[in-house]
Amino acid sequence: MSTTTLAWNINSTAENGSYTEMFSCITTFNILNLLTVIIAVVGLAGNFIVLWLLAFHLHRNAFSVYVLNLAGADFLYLCTQIVYSLECVLQFDKSSFYILLILSMFAYLAGLSMIATISAERCLSVMWPIWYHCQRPRHTSAIMSVLLWVFSILLSLLVGLGCGFLFRHSEYYFCITLNFITAAFIIGLSVVLSVSSLALLVKIVCGAHRIPVTRLFVTIALTVVVFIIFGMPLGICWFLFSSIIEFHKIFSNNFYEMIAFLSCINSCANPIIYFLVGSIRHHRLQWQSLKLLLQRAMQDTPEEESGVRGPSERSGELERV
Repeated sequence: MSTTTLAWNINSTAENGSYTEMFSCITTFNILNLLTVIIAVVGLAGNFIVLWLLAFHLHRNAFSVYVLNLAGADFLYLCTQIVYSLECVLQFDKSSFYILLILSMFAYLAGLSMIATISAERCLSVMWPIWYHCQRPRHTSAIMSVLLWVFSILLSLLVGLGCGFLFRHSEYYFCITLNFITAAFIIGLSVVLSVSSLALLVKIVCGAHRIPVTRLFVTIALTVVVFIIFGMPLGICWFLFSSIIEFHKIFSNNFYEMIAFLSCINSCANPIIYFLVGSIRHHRLQWQSLKLLLQRAMQDTPEEESGVRGPSERSGELERV
């Protein structure tokens, strides 16, 4: 059944006065919305599996704690995008739309924070391994995750309050200031993400001492690359929206829907990356249980060592949450 037929059936019992609204729903709910919903549903299933396995079935180390929180942020973001894509079907009011916008912003900021922190910590563990393995506090990952969640929700709520999303009253200059703070936060995290990833790549490729490439490194590298390609455009749009007052008038609604679609691909791709990296063994795909595949993706020892744990993996296992 086509999307047009679906929208027609949903509104077939409407009265004559609602035909205009029905036609608007038909034209709004396009193929891109349908693809967004499909991608988001697949991503919800993948992130739910990651959440379930890391929360209840696997021991968590320093990096898998961040992966757990990243899966939670992606899960929440995909939920908001599904509801937004079905806006013409659900017919929610303006206040509900603003709440959805705040939740989406909160989830995006939290996800970006987790990815940037993962990249930065991995860079520190390679650049200064002795300091990282000996001086790093045991529960740093859990504490950092809580702080990032709290900061993201506070910033989102402040934007909602200052810009009149939660209440009708708004302060124009306060809203502009908060938008600039949000844009600066996104830019700062993006710089940390890019610089740490580039430094890690240079260290591995051009370093005096050869650093073995582990599954954990491949997992983090692919996650960062996918985010830069598919997730970063949403942050760039937020920065341009905060810097250029008339930016929202430059592009059509289809442009913003495409940006949201790309961000859904980013959130959906992370679980696929984990299971794909975990399934590669001796340059061949070997499908086993999802638990074992996820465990392998978090492995920080070279494949050729075949069970001999290196110092980085042993240090990672020191942090049990």
